[in-house]
Amino acid sequence: MAEAALPPGRNVTLKLDRDGVIKRAFMGVIALYLIVALALPLYAMLSKSFVTYGFDLSRYDFQVSDEDGNFGPTQNAAAINAELGVYSAADLRTSSDGRLSATAFFPDFNFRSKVKYRLRGTDPDAPYLVGLDLQNSTAWQEYDSNTFRRINLRPVKSVGPQNYTEYFSNPALFSSIENSLFIAAISTVLTVALAFGFAYALNRSLMRFKGFFRLVAMMPILVPSLLPGIALIYLFGNQGILKWAMMGQTIYGPIGIVIGSVFFTFPHAMIIITTALSIADQRQYEAAESLRASRWRTFWTVTIPGARYGLISAAFVVFTLVITDFGLPKVIGGQYNVLAIDIYKQVIGQQNFEMGAVVSVILLIPAMLAFIVDRQVQKKQVSLLSARSVPFQPKANKRFEALCLVWCGLIAVFILGLILICQFAALVKFWPYDLSLSLNNYNFNRTDGGGWAAYQNSIQLAVMTAVFGTVIVFTGAYMVEKIEGFKTGRNVFQFLAMLPMAVPGMVLGLAYIFFFNDPANPLHPIYGTMIILVVSTVTHFYTVGHLTALTALKQIDAEFEPVASSLRQPFYRLFVRVTVPVCLPAILDISIYLFVNAMTTVSAVVFLYSTHTALASVAVLNMDDAGDIAPAAAMGMMIFYTNAGARLLHMLASRRVLRKTQSWRAQ
Repeated sequence: MAEAALPPGRNVTLKLDRDGVIKRAFMGVIALYLIVALALPLYAMLSKSFVTYGFDLSRYDFQVSDEDGNFGPTQNAAAINAELGVYSAADLRTSSDGRLSATAFFPDFNFRSKVKYRLRGTDPDAPYLVGLDLQNSTAWQEYDSNTFRRINLRPVKSVGPQNYTEYFSNPALFSSIENSLFIAAISTVLTVALAFGFAYALNRSLMRFKGFFRLVAMMPILVPSLLPGIALIYLFGNQGILKWAMMGQTIYGPIGIVIGSVFFTFPHAMIIITTALSIADQRQYEAAESLRASRWRTFWTVTIPGARYGLISAAFVVFTLVITDFGLPKVIGGQYNVLAIDIYKQVIGQQNFEMGAVVSVILLIPAMLAFIVDRQVQKKQVSLLSARSVPFQPKANKRFEALCLVWCGLIAVFILGLILICQFAALVKFWPYDLSLSLNNYNFNRTDGGGWAAYQNSIQLAVMTAVFGTVIVFTGAYMVEKIEGFKTGRNVFQFLAMLPMAVPGMVLGLAYIFFFNDPANPLHPIYGTMIILVVSTVTHFYTVGHLTALTALKQIDAEFEPVASSLRQPFYRLFVRVTVPVCLPAILDISIYLFVNAMTTVSAVVFLYSTHTALASVAVLNMDDAGDIAPAAAMGMMIFYTNAGARLLHMLASRRVLRKTQSWRAQ
């Protein structure tokens, strides 16, 4: 007998509960923050890069009278220019602030004469200035000679790829791309090689003083990227104590940029490679030994393949850091142009914001490509340890340990040497003529850069970034990780959260100018305030904090939420009583990460600070520009000691807090 078929019914869909609605609302708010603080500014910058300004002379007609006031025939400005050759095609290309004097079309002009002039637009959009008054009329306007000399034609706006054409047709500007790629490639190879040897010594040997070497290796993270440039000037510059070691070469240029880049990117590469080398299976090395493979063969067939993803990831991280860095090339680059310096020159030096946007887009391309490739490589990485794996235990080898000690010692001398030379330069009276010690260089109020107020502003920025940034980052990560369903929304949020890592700081800063400095933007009032500095800093360093929070949240059993829901406990109570205490180590790590980077960042804020919100890292740049190198070194060391103190307080606070909240881990 056939079974009776059930009548068709409606599809069953789960109804969102109150907690689900609130979680989605929170995720939507933080996603909106990322859209406003990142996506919209980048769109504004991209749009600006296609905006061009030029003088369209065909839009202006002139009439000139004799001294009796009788006006002659109408003359078009384009026809006059074609006849007299007053302005070339290059002269007619300009920025949004360009001006073109109207008197240049009349070689016999004399402002004392009784001759009068008439001017009209042949198009509704034909702007010109009379002094500071903007005029735009198709009707004849009459002016005497004295007033006519104050008339300047204004450019008109158009949209097209002309800015990109001009950039790539300019050999001087185009060479910056080659220079940036060259510096980034050389720095990446050197840094990864040095960091691999350092990490290998820490993980695969029994040498002494490992804790000391780890501490020294992390020091460059605590200083702005400008500081190694200042140190290299004191060592190898025109008045450097080791100038003879350059053998006729100059430190100002690619040599100085590469050495400084190795310094400030070394800890980033070392951390990644150390993580890769710390995960190894002892059984693989025992198998290689049983097969009588040499150490060299074992190194290339076991060690390198096991660490390859870490090496690739470290290479892309270093490449991105170097190609997007602004501070170091600004201090020690000399006349060697790179993309980040081109952005600064176009915006600050020439006020050509459109061309600055073009360079920013070009700089964004290699940074995003490096980020995308790095993410794809990480997706291919597989677990090297299984439940049966045996952790690698290095064997005693005095000769190898001595070699590792020498390698790490040389790198430690390099790092400590640059930091100590900066400290020494900050304490001497007048380098290199009077090397007696003094604290005069710490009197920042006598120098150009913002004084002690800039240092206080940096402390305020770092604290606000650490507090508000940690709340925003961790809350966003919690919502996207713990929401059930809503796959599309979560994927969009993940994309927005990962995007900041691919955006260089200078690009983000310039994008903020285009977006927040628009009077029509309702958020325009925050421009030039501490708020916009906090927003830009949190956004710039959002991704690393987000990944840290996700890693911690994934360690919590997914059963907590259903159990709490079955007990009719709201999610926020579970969040406060369980999630936050369990994830407190990650929360503290996010906060100190944001604090340290807020103290050292230059590129993300160099376009956004005002006279009242000058920062210590920018003060180092400004003092170096003004020739006050010793005070710049002193301010850089103040940043270093502040970050070191913050790290120490973070460590002490972490131990005390974690002792109370993490005791369950030992059970």
